[in-house]
Amino acid sequence: MHAQREEAAPEASQEPSAPAHPYPRITSVVRARHSALSGGQQDTWDRRWPELGRDARDANGAPAGLIDTATWFGRSAPVILEIGCGAGISTRAMAAAEPHLDVIAVEVYRKGLAQLLGAADREGLTNIRFIRGDGVDVLEHMVAPGSLTGVRVFFPDPWPKARHHKRRLLQPTTVALIADRLKPGGVLHAATDHAGYAEQIAEVGDGEALLARVDQDRVSRDELPISSRRPETKFEAKGRHAGSAITELIWERRS
Repeated sequence: MHAQREEAAPEASQEPSAPAHPYPRITSVVRARHSALSGGQQDTWDRRWPELGRDARDANGAPAGLIDTATWFGRSAPVILEIGCGAGISTRAMAAAEPHLDVIAVEVYRKGLAQLLGAADREGLTNIRFIRGDGVDVLEHMVAPGSLTGVRVFFPDPWPKARHHKRRLLQPTTVALIADRLKPGGVLHAATDHAGYAEQIAEVGDGEALLARVDQDRVSRDELPISSRRPETKFEAKGRHAGSAITELIWERRS
């Protein structure tokens, strides 16, 4: 269920240090060893990535610049950023159900992005774009303040050992950055199957002054600008069968 653990065992990151910035870097992911694409995936990657995909950093480690979403998507539409899309099961289903929204899927692993890219290509989904890299890099350098209608973070790695909690993505500094990038009325939707991480996310989100928790009645009435209805993945179904509770947490950017 955790996108960061879908590939080979991790090794230490070789990424260059980020430049100084007001949001201290959280090492939420580590680079995995190379996982080769299949022939079909590589063909699709070569054909579609130059148009639909970008890297958060260039070959020298310099961060990419701000995205002009209207130019990239070829239209002006509300934009959702999904951090840690994995193989994109939720991404493709939700993008198909919301064709009026544009989705930027962020993932560190090329294999997962290739699977989602291939699915989008086969199914003719024109409202998904792809970024390979760290979500904090993307938020800080590629997304303008007040530009997003939604941010989705589904099943981020819980880093369950206490000494690794500092690597969790949804820390106060990152949530503050997300809140800054949301438009007034924009939505942060997080989901986790780890009870301890759920408690931390809830505390951090509720402690962010720019965010207000959305009550379940409003969610049920579909009063939000983006849907909160996720498809259940096979990993999530396995977790439910094993007794893992899923916690959904939704906040709205204050006006």
